[in-house]
Amino acid sequence: MRELAADGIPVAVTCRVLKLARQPYYRWLTHPIGERELVAAYRANALFDAHRDDPEFGHRLLADEARDAGQVMADRTAWRITSANRWWSAFGKKRGANGKKPGPPAHDDLVERDFTAKGPNQVWLTDITEHPTGEGKLYLCAVKDLWSGRIVGYSIDARMKSRLAVQALNNAVTARAALGVDVAGCIVHSDRGSQGGFNWSSQRVVV
Repeated sequence: MRELAADGIPVAVTCRVLKLARQPYYRWLTHPIGERELVAAYRANALFDAHRDDPEFGHRLLADEARDAGQVMADRTAWRITSANRWWSAFGKKRGANGKKPGPPAHDDLVERDFTAKGPNQVWLTDITEHPTGEGKLYLCAVKDLWSGRIVGYSIDARMKSRLAVQALNNAVTARAALGVDVAGCIVHSDRGSQGGFNWSSQRVVV
């Protein structure tokens, strides 16, 4: 804007072309954004992008994602920013604005705590485990058939993102389909809150 004005282009014309109001621009000239505000804005943008991509993540995992994107911050800072903007984990145990406890779970309890099955591909269980290696951590998501006890699908990734569980489930469905097995209606159960804040889903039905 300043460069264009220096070249003789009126500010009013530039604002009209860019569809900007002149008053905020003049206020910015009087009170320009400082370095602290700029850093805070970049951090908030990185946290928002991470929350948009993985709404299941709590503030600690969002902070990890932001740091990977180049915005270094403490977990406490991430908590302050996400709390101020109400970027909660999709499955977080937050209280409402009136201080009351949250409502019912995001998914119905399809298993009803009865971990038995009368046949294969009726109930699948998922679990994520962390495995330290010489080059960093690896995360394994396994899908287990409750009736047979067999692992029917899995995925491995260096990042604990929602795609880890999604890929494991896709692999399980693909493997069953290759055998001519239809798993439509199979209940997929995973413990909420596993691995320090990662929540893919409480329960889903394969369709």
